[in-house]
Amino acid sequence: MTRPITAGVDGTEESIAALHWAAREAVRRGLALRVVQAWRFQPHEAIDAADPDTQAGWVRDALAEAVRSVTARHPDLDVAVDVVAGETVDTLLEAAAQAEMLVLGSRGHGPVVGFLLGSVGQQVIAEATRPVVLVRAGDQPAAEAAGREVVVGQQGQPDDSADTLRFAFETAAARGATVRAVRAWTLPPVFAYSPGSMHLLDEAGGLEPFEAKALAAALRPWRERFPDVPVIEHLEIGSAGQVLLSVAGRAQLMVVGRRAHRTAVGARIGSVAHGVLHHADCPVAVVPHA
Repeated sequence: MTRPITAGVDGTEESIAALHWAAREAVRRGLALRVVQAWRFQPHEAIDAADPDTQAGWVRDALAEAVRSVTARHPDLDVAVDVVAGETVDTLLEAAAQAEMLVLGSRGHGPVVGFLLGSVGQQVIAEATRPVVLVRAGDQPAAEAAGREVVVGQQGQPDDSADTLRFAFETAAARGATVRAVRAWTLPPVFAYSPGSMHLLDEAGGLEPFEAKALAAALRPWRERFPDVPVIEHLEIGSAGQVLLSVAGRAQLMVVGRRAHRTAVGARIGSVAHGVLHHADCPVAVVPHA
């Protein structure tokens, strides 16, 4: 089944930027675009606003105007529009499940504060079963120009990052971009070494060559599947979040994986994804691990 790229829109400037990002990506990948807006009736003192049909009409009209700005730029793009009565989180999660990816706007308050994720955005990212892309207001097509990279974080064993790497390579192939695969590593305490791990390190010739070998092994199947995509293997000591942010200026898109952590107050995304979402200037794709 061919899935569309879906943009969640709420009329804000950042959601309109996300809509245009999603449209460009749909054109590149030859996919349809679905535009979804969740709507819930809000009683109001004004007589004309107390009517649910009236409010729904306002939402549809505003959404139609936003979609017209997309179809004017991409007249051949297949676009479907849905105004869904219901809770925002539930609507977006259902839309994501049916999509190749879900694209949302993310509020920013300048380069220092970075992304401001509301409770809706965090919950959708934590619970979505498909990739979620966060786009700032002011995002421009020029940021996708040749020379800027698709940066992807890789960690753990080769299979641990398979979904994240797949997304990064597919995106880079569609854009004619280079993939910069980043693996960060730190020096563990001495007591963390087991006899088995020491043997593997000895075989690799030390900790850094061991990490380089792990990165190369994770990339090997994707290099073979996408032979025309240039790849830079980036190995650096430091925390994963800090290393990724150090190369964010090179990126037209940052791709990170996430494992949802369940707590008493609901699902939470990991610290690496959380940090990148808050501080990277470029769009960020968060890919759930299978």
